Amino acid sequence: MQILRIRKPDDWHLHLRDGAEMASVIPHTARCFGRALLMPNLQPPLTTTAQARAYRNRVLASLSENSPFQPLMTLYLRDTTDPQEIQRAKESGFIQGIKLYPAGATTNAEQGVRDLRQLYPVFARMERESFPLLIHGESTDPDVDVFDREAYFIENDLVPLIRDFPELPIVLEHITTKEAVDFITESAEHIAATITPHHLLYNRSALFAGGIRPHYFCLPVLKRESHRQALIQAATRGNPKFFLGTDSAPHTREAKESACGCAGIFNAHAAIELYAEVFSDEHALDKLEGFASVYGAQFYGLPLNEEFIQLRREPWIVPETYAFGARQLRPLRAGESVAWRIV
Repeated sequence: MQILRIRKPDDWHLHLRDGAEMASVIPHTARCFGRALLMPNLQPPLTTTAQARAYRNRVLASLSENSPFQPLMTLYLRDTTDPQEIQRAKESGFIQGIKLYPAGATTNAEQGVRDLRQLYPVFARMERESFPLLIHGESTDPDVDVFDREAYFIENDLVPLIRDFPELPIVLEHITTKEAVDFITESAEHIAATITPHHLLYNRSALFAGGIRPHYFCLPVLKRESHRQALIQAATRGNPKFFLGTDSAPHTREAKESACGCAGIFNAHAAIELYAEVFSDEHALDKLEGFASVYGAQFYGLPLNEEFIQLRREPWIVPETYAFGARQLRPLRAGESVAWRIV
């Protein structure tokens, strides 16, 4: 197949940052995605509906005139979150879920959750409202190995949470392990997961190919090849419990290439093209539309996009850098080839 036509996809996990940096990276997503669910881990984080509304307005103002792109919002869960805020978020019409970051788990997660049980009144309200909880599923226990944090979180935190709130819709974000694939597959239909392009394309060896490769450092970290293969099977077999979420996370080149580099991979410049590579390699291009354009919208109860895009099998070279506000970022596959492009 040389030309692939699919319904316009959505990105159900995206970081844009703010201000001039946000304005410089949002065109990469808006060029081919109909909607994107924006993560709230800004500085300061988006903890209220009013803050999310103001941020959404800044995003809309940065788009080109007549852009059809729709930003969807999330709120940042804290130990002090008021259950009444859940009601305001639900009624807003533009907030699609609440994001749970274990405190310290990733970029700007310092104000995240330290005690799940303290938030049981919030989870009870979300369950009654059928309002999704979006989880960065990693333990931050210092005694847990970095490569085991996802599996540990599922067993010790997520399983008890689902037991106590069996009807709460949950998305386990950017899953990275076979344990997560198996757990989601065996769970109820209102428990789903997103998968990134970089976790489908690379295993943890990419971090050390010829030296330390900071632009492959993300959280959750890349895992063993056996886990990558499990993710590929989950994404490409048409299971509606798994759908597209890029977790594209821009940082300046200096912030990545430092003594203590930031976690995050910028992939928005070629996200749908990179997913097409994975599905093409698996002879599953007929499954890409469901994964990219259908299952996420269905999970969130939103209509499918009416527009379509076309991808052509045609190699192109990714630029070494892109603008990120007044500075530069280094994208995934910088200086290397991508096999597909948007027509």
